[in-house]
Amino acid sequence: MLDVRRLRLLRELAHLGTIAAVADALAFSPSAVSQQLSVLEREAGVPLLERTGRRVALTPAGRNLVRHTEAVLELLERADAELAHARSGLAGPLRIGAYPSAVRALVPAALAELASRHPELEAMVSEVDPAGVAAALRAGELDLALVHEYDLVPGEPEEGITLTGPVFAEPMYLAARTAGALADHRHSPWISAPPGTLCHELTRRACQAAGFSPRIRHRVDDFAAQLALVAAGQGVALVPHLGTGHCPPNVALTRLPIHRRTRTAFRAGAAAHPAVAAFAAALYAAVPAELRAA
Repeated sequence: MLDVRRLRLLRELAHLGTIAAVADALAFSPSAVSQQLSVLEREAGVPLLERTGRRVALTPAGRNLVRHTEAVLELLERADAELAHARSGLAGPLRIGAYPSAVRALVPAALAELASRHPELEAMVSEVDPAGVAAALRAGELDLALVHEYDLVPGEPEEGITLTGPVFAEPMYLAARTAGALADHRHSPWISAPPGTLCHELTRRACQAAGFSPRIRHRVDDFAAQLALVAAGQGVALVPHLGTGHCPPNVALTRLPIHRRTRTAFRAGAAAHPAVAAFAAALYAAVPAELRAA
């Protein structure tokens, strides 16, 4: 009988690419991961990995086993959801991931609503960039998370992760000392989130669509700080609605035909879990009516 814990290691290797990354994600030593994968190969009776120097790749049999592993883990999530429905009341930890502007603007109200309905449920919130959500969900560090995408930067599907339809959509704004269009700032310095984030990619693609490449001077992953830099004459920035709550008076916000859309993400099979559904309902209640997705 194949061991589910070892199958999970193989699944993570397929997603993360290296044994070191799997060890880091799941709090193992690299040698322990290698040892467990070797045991899994003996259990399977066929080679699952191809080793070339320091690199490891999955064989066709290994890739096929990962496909079955995704199905097995989804069934286990569904079983856990059914058991949760059989218990009386919701209790215990619920680990929630969210990006910073949602943590500040929406999550407190959602948690208050959740606590009023399910006082024994212990919500635990962690700030996480959407790029890191899938790995955190697969590793069991989170039970669900809020993720966002932009019109110009759609989210990429992740095996083993389910995304809901948009919960709400925010307009994006050009923040500058004076109102204007994107094309008016082809020679301006720009303020953006660090490379590797969806926000950085949005700035790059939006400017390219306007006919130029942005000259990014400041890399700051906080919208309030970006607005403060704009107010100080340090450049211009793209800011979503939730990030404009403390806009300095000398900053003009020009609405753009671009939206940021927020979805909830969780492990495949967990959609019916009552704690996941309870938080989703509390979040929807916290979203201003004008932002709610139809």
